[in-house]
Amino acid sequence: MKFLAVLLAAGMLAFLGAVICIIASVPLAASPARALPGGTDNASAASAAGGSGPQRSLSALHSAGGSAGPSVLPGEPAASVFPPPPVPLLSRFLCTPLAAACPSGAEQGDAAGERAELLLLQSTAEQLRQTALQQEARIRADRDTIRELTGKLGRCESGLPRGLQDAGPRRDTMADGAWDSPALLLELEDAVRALRDRIERIEQELPARGNLSSAPAPAMPTTLHSKMDELEGQLLAKVLALEKERAALSHGSHQQRQEVEKELNALQGRVAELEHGSSAYSPPDAFKVSIPIRNNYMYARVRKALPELYAFTACMWLRSRSGGSGQGTPFSYSVPGQANEIVLLEAGLEPMELLINDKVAQLPLSLKDSNWHHICIAWTTRDGLWSAYQDGELRGSGENLAAWHPIKPHGILILGQEQDTLGGRFDATQAFVGDIAQFNLWDHALTPAQVLGMANCTGPLMGNVLPWEDKLVEAFGGAKKAAFDVCKGRAKA
Repeated sequence: MKFLAVLLAAGMLAFLGAVICIIASVPLAASPARALPGGTDNASAASAAGGSGPQRSLSALHSAGGSAGPSVLPGEPAASVFPPPPVPLLSRFLCTPLAAACPSGAEQGDAAGERAELLLLQSTAEQLRQTALQQEARIRADRDTIRELTGKLGRCESGLPRGLQDAGPRRDTMADGAWDSPALLLELEDAVRALRDRIERIEQELPARGNLSSAPAPAMPTTLHSKMDELEGQLLAKVLALEKERAALSHGSHQQRQEVEKELNALQGRVAELEHGSSAYSPPDAFKVSIPIRNNYMYARVRKALPELYAFTACMWLRSRSGGSGQGTPFSYSVPGQANEIVLLEAGLEPMELLINDKVAQLPLSLKDSNWHHICIAWTTRDGLWSAYQDGELRGSGENLAAWHPIKPHGILILGQEQDTLGGRFDATQAFVGDIAQFNLWDHALTPAQVLGMANCTGPLMGNVLPWEDKLVEAFGGAKKAAFDVCKGRAKA
């Protein structure tokens, strides 16, 4: 490549030299107005020449000094004056010498034609000069390109394997041969292929060696960071899951421990009772609710909701401690929109009353002797039939008590207080004072035999709608729940 550049530069320089020599060798026609140096004027010069036309001289172009011939002395005849011999005139460039005078010939054109020819020659010379400048600029650009390509080739050769670098001297001189030889092209192809294989091998070995000099290297930190972030997130999630599981296990074990301790305490209490000669195991219905004084805050509430009823039987054991005045309200059932859906009430000196949907029926029952009494109330919506039992005996019956009215569901059943609103607004004057046990509710009317069996403790029954169970009854305001077997307690009493 350097050789080609040198050849190109030498050719261009030779071309420029030839052009400049040609320009310098062209004779220019002298203007008839210009006088020869040393002469008097143009007219005398013309007459001295024997009437010949204007001479074409190169003195203006070459700037030659001295006279072109001897001067005409005054008094001498004109015929004695001869034209001076042609003097060879050298160009300022190294070109072939040219005669100072152009060959003689006929006159060509007038002064205007010569001036046009001069202008044409000047424009041609300017164009040639511009062309030379362009060629020089192109040569400089080619020289820079050659220098850049040489540098790149040197960098490529520096990246070759050491075996290729040591195989021979670099081909950077003209003595190394032509750069377009097949052997050199094959060598360059092998070098490029070796470089490509080396780059691919480096890229493959990069993850293991941690080399950051190849192209894929900048992506490795990002990939590693993303993997590390993902693993860190998974580890954190696992740790949180383990902590939650440990907390749940701890909470579960704490609850288990409490339940075990509660069961152990119950067993210890039961063992203590057995050691002190207590009676046999008490069933879940062996308890009573006691309301010691008349007020508007002591009561018991049944947790179970009632369904819609078209008939019912409510039975219970009652012992009043009112001292002869009104027995109050053993129980009341209210629903949204109706506070007196079912109420058993004895207020003041009035007899005991049964209210169903605010309809009233007086019952011939009495609890004034402060003893335990078994009370049953049966009712059916058909014709509003009702029956009242005390201690197993039918004391009264009637009809048209809220006939064809079904008992509404999802109300609140309160023991010991009369409700003026749903679940509240108790009146102390209507409160029950005493003990309540075995409150059971059925969704049909019991037979007199069934009522009698429960009253004499020979055929106990549990209500199919609401059984008397400890877990279904909750005491409030100072009312107490105590273990009590009504049949055994009634016998002792």
